[in-house]
Amino acid sequence: MLEMCARPLERCFGRGDGGGGDGLLWHMDLKSHASGDYSIAVVQANSMLEDQGQVFTSPSATYVGVYDGHGGPEASRFITRHLFPFLHISEFTTEQGGLSAEVIKKAFDATEEEFLHLVKRSWSARPQIASVGSCCLVGVIAKDVLYVANLGDSRAVLGRRVSENRKNMLVVAERLSVDHNVGVEEVRKEVEALHPDDSHIVVFSRGVWRIKGIIQVSRSIGDVYLKKPEFSRDHGFHHFRLPIPLKRAVMTAEPSILIRKLKSNDLFLIFASDGLWEQLSDEAAVEIVSRNPRSGIAKRLVRAALQAAARKREMRYEDIKRIQKGARRHFHDDITVVVIYLDHPLGTSSSRIKDHCLVDITSSPVDVFSLNANEADDSLAAII
Repeated sequence: MLEMCARPLERCFGRGDGGGGDGLLWHMDLKSHASGDYSIAVVQANSMLEDQGQVFTSPSATYVGVYDGHGGPEASRFITRHLFPFLHISEFTTEQGGLSAEVIKKAFDATEEEFLHLVKRSWSARPQIASVGSCCLVGVIAKDVLYVANLGDSRAVLGRRVSENRKNMLVVAERLSVDHNVGVEEVRKEVEALHPDDSHIVVFSRGVWRIKGIIQVSRSIGDVYLKKPEFSRDHGFHHFRLPIPLKRAVMTAEPSILIRKLKSNDLFLIFASDGLWEQLSDEAAVEIVSRNPRSGIAKRLVRAALQAAARKREMRYEDIKRIQKGARRHFHDDITVVVIYLDHPLGTSSSRIKDHCLVDITSSPVDVFSLNANEADDSLAAII
């Protein structure tokens, strides 16, 4: 059982931007992890917040998760409660003698299987749960090694220094994750190659490429009806959604994994859901982080994305802030951002984790608009 320190909620959570701020924006300006600082922010656009983000810190490792739900919030919330325990304290890590690509794959598989069990238990009462899914981006820093695993189109980007002249320091963006989105030609060809007998496996529909004309991402946790043909054929499901003739699964939960030894010129990491990358390029996001103070940097990235979304509609961000959840989805998606600064080798500064906590967990709220102290407490404690 993980032990978590108690701290006043107001020190962990910020709601809105203060006077005249965005009531759908939640943020935590700056906290410590074992090799630096981190910042997290979330803005809600959907009627129910479908994004979830979390950071788990200990003296020996730092874990980051960004879960971009679709079809509902159930899958992203489920991942928040189940994935990190599989990575941090499970027989997988014991068997492998520590974290590895194999451990990560087993943790993703176990989370997928547990969600499938949930769907089967809930199926008769709530057949729509078979259509709920989530992208899943995870980063782990342990022993100066970075692990990045991804399903879907959330993205991890590294800010790396290429100039030693600190007065004119040049920082470049390096993408560390693979986008599993059939809008990318390589991904589209990959899906088509796996289904040579299905000429309609990828269809251009409603302005974008989609698998079976339905979904843009090819990998996820959940989306059971697109992985288990028996669910899409079930008569109970037909009342909720049109039948989809499947011969086999058209999506997987197999993550792409990158393992990288951290270097002294690796300055920071940006983990964010697709909502950010729809508005900002990798390079623009890295420039914002490299040129601005640390405190509130995740919130600054979210604001930059919202300002970009407003410009596309010839509006101001001030106008978008007045639009309520649900209606906001017409202007931008839910956005989750976590910025991790890399200051020094992991394990040399465990005292930076405040209040002498063995571990510390920060998770985004279930719903920004209705956040209260009990919900905040529950969202932090849920994966303990």
